[in-house]
Amino acid sequence: MMIHDITAKVGAHKKRTRVGRGEGSGKGGTSGRGHKGAKSRAGWSSRPGYQGGSTPIARRFPKRGFFHEVNVDALEKHFDSGATVDAAALVAKGLIRDVKLPVKVLGNGELKKKLTVNAAKFSATAKTKIEKAGGTAAAAA
Repeated sequence: MMIHDITAKVGAHKKRTRVGRGEGSGKGGTSGRGHKGAKSRAGWSSRPGYQGGSTPIARRFPKRGFFHEVNVDALEKHFDSGATVDAAALVAKGLIRDVKLPVKVLGNGELKKKLTVNAAKFSATAKTKIEKAGGTAAAAA
């Protein structure tokens, strides 16, 4: 005999336990809720994300992940002079994971190559370094 033979005869769904219907049922009295306390009473529910008084996970970790960040030294290292740098080109070079988030270019490092950089945002130092090298920093949507 297999499990599908049993469920075909008995039925796929188990009948729900009716609680609070007398002591003889085995689920009378406290109806499986234990004694006293908020959980024993009607209308109780825990706040979503509440972790028993400890600091919630959303507050334990720093907030990151609004932009893919790329420094100008990475552009210097991975792109040839005259190249157009956008999110698709950065994914192809392995500098960012995907194109789901916008790209922000930061100004760490030196840039000597003339590049056309299309990104959502630029730091002030990154923009000056790109333009000083003869390139253009264009804001992409």
